[in-house]
Amino acid sequence: MNITARKSPRLAAEKLEELRRFPTPTVANAIETFQVRTRVTGVTDSRIRCLFPGLGPVVGYACTATILSHRPASQPRRVSRRDYWEFLRSFGRPCISVVQDLSPVPSGAYWGEVNSNMHKSLGSQGVITNGTVRDLDEVERSGFHLFASGVQVSHGHAHLEDFDVPVEVFGMTVLPGDLIHADKHGAVVIPHEVAHEVAGAARQIELSEKPMLEACRLENPIDELDRLISPEY
Repeated sequence: MNITARKSPRLAAEKLEELRRFPTPTVANAIETFQVRTRVTGVTDSRIRCLFPGLGPVVGYACTATILSHRPASQPRRVSRRDYWEFLRSFGRPCISVVQDLSPVPSGAYWGEVNSNMHKSLGSQGVITNGTVRDLDEVERSGFHLFASGVQVSHGHAHLEDFDVPVEVFGMTVLPGDLIHADKHGAVVIPHEVAHEVAGAARQIELSEKPMLEACRLENPIDELDRLISPEY
């Protein structure tokens, strides 16, 4: 269990709502300004699919779990699903489920209409999983966000393996209690040590881009763009 993340104080509701107003790429750019990690750390790669981009950005703390979908569950089960449900219910909102399918290749959708509504009723706003999903129309109507590797007809042997453990999805390592921001572009972990400053940095990013966008309206913008844009770009 990630003791550091779980003990870190959570942001106030208004701070989380402020973060939700920004697209995830802007949040990622804002985090870069603090130089607390590399630019390719704490972000998802191009394999992630946002199934419901119209739901907009989602912000919350990671409630993690692992599943298997390619073979039946071992007997006796490694963990109790009731314990997992109780853990999720007591985790505190806002919560985002981050679930790693440990199968070599996802072989069944753990997430459909019933499981999504069940998780929503227990406090989760959505799931980020390298596994697969189904029942898209029904889940979208519920307002539960789905970020996944793809869509699959069958649930196969999908079952819970463990929870409240470190996971990795789409190249992004997530520890229990990490702060997550996600939208149609993917997801990013917001470092706890700078979380309270990220919204302000995101506003500065947007302000800094305005002159560049205005320069694009010039008849010949090259000189102005060369002056405004960082040489490393």
